[in-house]
Amino acid sequence: MASLASRPQKSQGDISAVFTSLRTDPTHAFPPRFAELKRKIWNKGLEQSWKEVLAELDVATERIAVRGEAAIPQVTMDSIQNGLSTEEASAIRDAGCVVVKGAVPKEEAIGWKRDIQKYVEMNRDKVKGFPADNIQVYELYNTASQMRARTNPNVLETQRVLLSLWHDHSGDVSLDTPISYFDRLRIRFPGDTKFALGPHVDAGSIERWEDPEYRRCFRKILEGGSAWRQHDPYTATPRVHAKQDLYNAPNQCSIFRPWQGWTALSSTGPGEGTLRVLPMLKLATAYWMLRPFFRARHPAASLEWHDWNELDLDAPGFAGCGMGTGLELSDATHPHLRLAKTMISVPRVEPGDQVYWHCDMIHAVESHHGGKEDSSVMYIPAVPLTLDNAQYLRDQRSNFRAGLPAPDFPGGPGESTFMGRGTIDDVHEHPQSLQAVGFGKFAGGTASGDGLLAEADRILDV
Repeated sequence: MASLASRPQKSQGDISAVFTSLRTDPTHAFPPRFAELKRKIWNKGLEQSWKEVLAELDVATERIAVRGEAAIPQVTMDSIQNGLSTEEASAIRDAGCVVVKGAVPKEEAIGWKRDIQKYVEMNRDKVKGFPADNIQVYELYNTASQMRARTNPNVLETQRVLLSLWHDHSGDVSLDTPISYFDRLRIRFPGDTKFALGPHVDAGSIERWEDPEYRRCFRKILEGGSAWRQHDPYTATPRVHAKQDLYNAPNQCSIFRPWQGWTALSSTGPGEGTLRVLPMLKLATAYWMLRPFFRARHPAASLEWHDWNELDLDAPGFAGCGMGTGLELSDATHPHLRLAKTMISVPRVEPGDQVYWHCDMIHAVESHHGGKEDSSVMYIPAVPLTLDNAQYLRDQRSNFRAGLPAPDFPGGPGESTFMGRGTIDDVHEHPQSLQAVGFGKFAGGTASGDGLLAEADRILDV
């Protein structure tokens, strides 16, 4: 097996590098070429699309505000293992998120957190994270607990089922073959106000308009007229080769990651520093994709279409976007979403529960942890096998062996000199667990697309 990653490390830093709201030097400045990009994408039919989307939002945002927690689907691990019902699958697709109850035994998840805390204490002088003076989000990727959680068969089965909600006709992705994307972890303490992520969307920002392949994912929204209603957020085909990280930014996901997610390590509920989501995926996506082309007619504009139908094709800015950042939204930049009313905190979770949300979903972190215990999670998304993802998995595996951060994340020595970091011995013994982290063969299994699986094995040299 190859011992060195083929891609260079990203610059050092922490999670604040990709969020302008967490930085002291925020900027959304774009060079003039982005005004030309707007004009290239623009077509007259988008005026009708915009009018329809604003009308729909007027009703949908009120409905979300009234439903509150009930708008977030919840399923049990039994439902995952026995097969989601038609109603459950439809609810997850529509909302764009789900809470999965009871994936991992509670005591096992609590044990993972306890072991992480011991690991942090053992390497106290070397641990980095955000904020630097009182870490809540740790730059840790290679702990034994993370490896045990990522390769837990129930976690991988949840990912396989959620990936099956997507579809592909290219043969370039195996949606029933989940692989592990190493992310960091959070142990947020009561009273914290610094790890306050406002509403945002992962997987790049300006890339959705700038990269032609990525733009194809939203072609129905950008087609004009009523075509936006045919937008399918679960079409994998154009996303496989989309460039989500044009500016090589630390923390920017560069691969196809359909679902971001986390596994709870503590009991956490609304008001206790937890995740917030806007559970109306398709309509919200249509809105923020169209928003850069329109502006308010005057500062005191209402939210009505007639006050928001002035074209904005000569300014280079794209609302909420940056170069090398995520897409960040607010009541100032995206007022029709009524974010103060529609961002809903996820229901209470217990250790071992999982939460997943679509890669285009607007989400946030509560600005204040008002609980009495820590609010702790491991970020563990659902990622399928593609050849690009296999190349990333190969490099991630090399970094893991060396104790370095995962390739998409801030670089530096990471945990290379830490005592007690994870090893291959911490991978669950299940064959699919070994596959997921690049230590087992894919070909010859039950997944579809043998050509893809065999080529992935060649890339990984297993």
